[in-house]
Amino acid sequence: MVALPVYDKSGAEVAKYEIDPATIAPSVNKQLLHDVVVMYQANLRLGTHRTRSRGEVVGTRKKLYRQKGTGNARAGHRSSGVRRGGGHIFARRPRDYSYRLPRKALRAATRMAVASRIADDEITLIDGLQFSEPKTRDMAAILKALKLDGQRTLLVAVESHDVNIYKSIRNIAGVTVCPVMDLNALTVLKPQRLLMTTAALDVFRASVAATATGSGDAGESEAE
Repeated sequence: MVALPVYDKSGAEVAKYEIDPATIAPSVNKQLLHDVVVMYQANLRLGTHRTRSRGEVVGTRKKLYRQKGTGNARAGHRSSGVRRGGGHIFARRPRDYSYRLPRKALRAATRMAVASRIADDEITLIDGLQFSEPKTRDMAAILKALKLDGQRTLLVAVESHDVNIYKSIRNIAGVTVCPVMDLNALTVLKPQRLLMTTAALDVFRASVAATATGSGDAGESEAE
């Protein structure tokens, strides 16, 4: 059992949040996490690379010199792949790198990622984030009060999409925001630290419990 401190917007500790990471993920399979993260990274690749083959290089097709009698090795035209400026022997072509792992594996990896963050004390809990209107200055003040302004990368997980929260965060360098039900293993493990509302963690735990009973989803985003 882990007792995570809960802070308010001023950075003062107001409560404790007790949670057992084993209830989210009984164990952490590093190989599964690796496989899932690699899958998400592969799905982000555009695959628009393209190089010219020998037949596509512009230039003369004349033989460089006669076959015999020069003392040099035999050679064809300048677009040969073994010569500088020639075409690529195995030319790259646009391709789709995306693939899918089983849905159960993706959900399990998301739970493992969150559980490992909790066990490693890499999650900061806040009692709530509400803005009547977009205010980047107010959000920056909250991060400074929580001593998170020095993080290179930070993920803010909220219980649901809130346009005011999104607009208050989007201009802060290195900080991203995501509804808790859209989290996946890559988005959880990539940032240096997580800032999560207690309501968001409650929603995530409820989704895990619902999946355990077979009556719901695990909060795994299917976005690639």
